[in-house]
Amino acid sequence: MDETEFWELVDSTREAAGGDPEDQAELLVDRLTQLDPERVLDFARHFEARYNRAYRWDLWGAAWVLLDGAGDDAFDFFRCWLIGQGREVFEGALHDPDALAGLLGDFDEEVDGDAEELGYAADEAYEQLTGTVAADLGIPPAPAEPAGTPVDLEDEALLAELYPRLWERFRD
Repeated sequence: MDETEFWELVDSTREAAGGDPEDQAELLVDRLTQLDPERVLDFARHFEARYNRAYRWDLWGAAWVLLDGAGDDAFDFFRCWLIGQGREVFEGALHDPDALAGLLGDFDEEVDGDAEELGYAADEAYEQLTGTVAADLGIPPAPAEPAGTPVDLEDEALLAELYPRLWERFRD
């Protein structure tokens, strides 16, 4: 599975789910179980690589503003959700986290920003196909600490300065 196929699966399941992350995860499992196990592992590699790539302080700050706070687990689930938003939103957020203010349409704090289940979709599909747990994906391990300069997530003045568009749209 190449990168284009990966994003096509993400986009088609998000659209079919009407943007609901739980429904998207269920649809993704259904779609992945139609593939052979090696392609499911390829999907998992693509997902995990992007998940690790998004482990950055600047994105954590953006998630904090969007979600009105985001601890370790919430940031993990946010990164899954960010991937689930598709290539344009994901890459745009990595390029400029504050750009999420313009990249996101409607944002419902009850539904959006948390897609824990998306992070397990490939594992679940692989288990359904093979009856076994997926082996090591053979990609570099997740970083121990977020990349970049640490952000004081409790400093609202700093967050408003670092993410002016997000702050204006989601916190004012």
